[in-house]
Amino acid sequence: MNSSIALSVEDLSFSYGGKKALTQVNFKIQPGECTVLLGPNGAGKSTLFSLITRLYDTRDGSIELCGFDIKRQTLLALAKLGVVFQQTTLDMDLSVMQNLRYHTSLHGMGRKQAEQRIQQELERLHMYDRRFEKVRQLNGGHRRRVEIARALLHKPSVLLLDEPTVGLDVPSRLSIVEYVHQLAVEENLAVLWASHLIDEIYPDDHLIVLDKGQVKANGTVDEVLKITSTPTIKDAFYTLTQGGQG
Repeated sequence: MNSSIALSVEDLSFSYGGKKALTQVNFKIQPGECTVLLGPNGAGKSTLFSLITRLYDTRDGSIELCGFDIKRQTLLALAKLGVVFQQTTLDMDLSVMQNLRYHTSLHGMGRKQAEQRIQQELERLHMYDRRFEKVRQLNGGHRRRVEIARALLHKPSVLLLDEPTVGLDVPSRLSIVEYVHQLAVEENLAVLWASHLIDEIYPDDHLIVLDKGQVKANGTVDEVLKITSTPTIKDAFYTLTQGGQG
């Protein structure tokens, strides 16, 4: 395994009972690369994320994070991972600071290092002045910023985001999309962003189109347009998912 590959998924399959959710999924993500996992609802995006984060397990296929096998070297692998789930996982009755301190203690950070990392990440997201507010008082966009800050506190090499902009207003959505793309470049971070929204894809992004649990396309935006002989990602997505809702 080449450890310069941040995330490697090979021959991954998963079933709920007798129902196939993922079939022979293969892809690799390099450091500094923003990869959008695009698929209609029910395509298998959340199942894939559950397998990468070890919420689910499967015997079929393998997942490696920075060269560490997620089954055999679970702690080393997961230490490389930052995650923003679709549903918020913040404690609404704690302050921003309390939520983030709890995360740093789970990762074994000392108080001084934790305070520095929290300040650094919140300042980058323009949230440091809100640090003593209860999460309940924040709007959806600001809660998302706190979750992104939390996912980055332990300096992961891979950042997973599962439809993180669902339900947000357009300015909040665009600002988070821009910030994550910037992070990938500046921090040499490998990003896997699950979405069904075409406008969240940048021209330089890598694209994986997932439909009915199968990878229908895997390549740069230009490569996906070329293999589908279409002028736009919207058209390519429609072609690949046979009219799947995007």
